[in-house]
Amino acid sequence: MMPRLSRHSYRSAAVGATLAFSLVACGKPDVPKQDTATKMADMPAMSVTMSAAQIAHGGVKWGPVTMGTASGTAVIPGEVSPNEDRTVRLGAPARGRILAVPVRPGDRVAAGQVLVTMQSPEAGVAQSDVSKGEAELAARRAEAQYAASARARADRLLALKSIPRQDYERAISDDEHARAAVAQAEAELRRARATADQLSAGASPSGEVTLRAPSAGVVLSRTAVPGTVVEVGAPLVVITDPSRLWLTVNAPEQLSGLFHRGGRVRFLVPAYPSDTFEARVEAVGAGLEPETRTLSVRGVVANGDGRLKPQMLANAIVEGAGSTAAAFVPDDAVQLVQGKPNVFIARPDNKGGATFDRREVTIGMRSGGRVAVLRGLSARDVIVLAGAFAVKAELQKSAMPKMEM
Repeated sequence: MMPRLSRHSYRSAAVGATLAFSLVACGKPDVPKQDTATKMADMPAMSVTMSAAQIAHGGVKWGPVTMGTASGTAVIPGEVSPNEDRTVRLGAPARGRILAVPVRPGDRVAAGQVLVTMQSPEAGVAQSDVSKGEAELAARRAEAQYAASARARADRLLALKSIPRQDYERAISDDEHARAAVAQAEAELRRARATADQLSAGASPSGEVTLRAPSAGVVLSRTAVPGTVVEVGAPLVVITDPSRLWLTVNAPEQLSGLFHRGGRVRFLVPAYPSDTFEARVEAVGAGLEPETRTLSVRGVVANGDGRLKPQMLANAIVEGAGSTAAAFVPDDAVQLVQGKPNVFIARPDNKGGATFDRREVTIGMRSGGRVAVLRGLSARDVIVLAGAFAVKAELQKSAMPKMEM
């Protein structure tokens, strides 16, 4: 058995883990056709030749693969993300200049705490319209009260036959017009207040706007910078409740039947490689993504202790049925090429050198420094067991365009 290199970082493994599955063996999903020139430019090299000196320098060693049986378990890359149901994204309610931002990312804030203070002429105009509307309504109500008194007096005088019929009808008309003016002033005031609430979120007549946290949480990001002028809707501050997070994964079509609402999904994160976390499936996509042929799955993760952080990478572990034949190789033998796991097939020459062919594989579970390769290898293959990273580096170097002098 050839020696193995030290294990790569768990993060690289999480990013590179292809949607591995062992329930059904299938071909690659269809992908949209690209322009031929574009495909050739983006296509990585398939093989690279290294001399004996390069092989010795990179510590490259190869040998036959070890075949065995892998359990019906799939590893699906995912991500821990903020719970959007518990996240508030505050934007600029009006165009204006940022005066102060007294919070920073990571700060815990209470409901009602000031997050951003800004100056907005539009908000000031909106508050002035509210004041004008209130004054107009007060004046119309006073007129309506006078008109109502005049009508009541006209009623009494008409009963005593002390007022002409024409004057009585004029009093009725004045009263009805005054009532209509009050209704119109009330409607204008409601409109002005709605506009002010939407634009200013509690601005003063001078146009100073104070944005407060609608709920308690942690500041996830802050894009507001004092002194800058922002447009309507510009993002300012994002706060979230970290006690409930989301786990999002894109499951391949062959595994879509294993997910249902209320189910449980175990997962790992690079920060705590020895701990297993659990998410409760909350939402399953109604259909597959046409480009990737994957199913969107979202679970809720209890995070009362705050160990998990938004945007952490995760490896979801999906238990399936049965078992399948697999090749077991060292972790270092699997390298990412354009985000997909690959191994290198060795073809030694008689001079100590070798040619290495890149081959894309489907991987399964990792255990004890080894990974199960579910598809792409057979017992007769000779692969790079150590120094695969050096082979990858030479492969990438050979794929770079040569500079003309």
